[in-house]
Amino acid sequence: MRFITPLKAANGLGASHTGTENHWQLTVTSVALLILTPAFLLVVGSAIGLPREALIAYFGRPYPALVTALFVSVGMVHFMRGTRIMIDDYFQHTARKVALIVSVIFGWGVIAATLFALAKMALAG
Repeated sequence: MRFITPLKAANGLGASHTGTENHWQLTVTSVALLILTPAFLLVVGSAIGLPREALIAYFGRPYPALVTALFVSVGMVHFMRGTRIMIDDYFQHTARKVALIVSVIFGWGVIAATLFALAKMALAG
């Protein structure tokens, strides 16, 4: 008979022993998104309707660029972690590997494209 204490069960959940760590990381990114989402909506709401030159100058300023970069980066990290859990649950073998690769490439691609666009606007303004 095997006895597992609650602490031991919490420290090493599942076969990968990373269940608690993944849960906390998703919780932290969720709270960060809870704070960043209203700020991002205000930033984007203020930019709606601006002409191209004014839009480039607007996102060339530190606050809108920083809020946008943080929102997209944290959001995509949260997306990648969340899809990792779903992919691990519902896919097997090669399909799992392909889905994980596509998810990670998509997430980092969106982050890279966003940061590139923001940097280009900052240098143009």
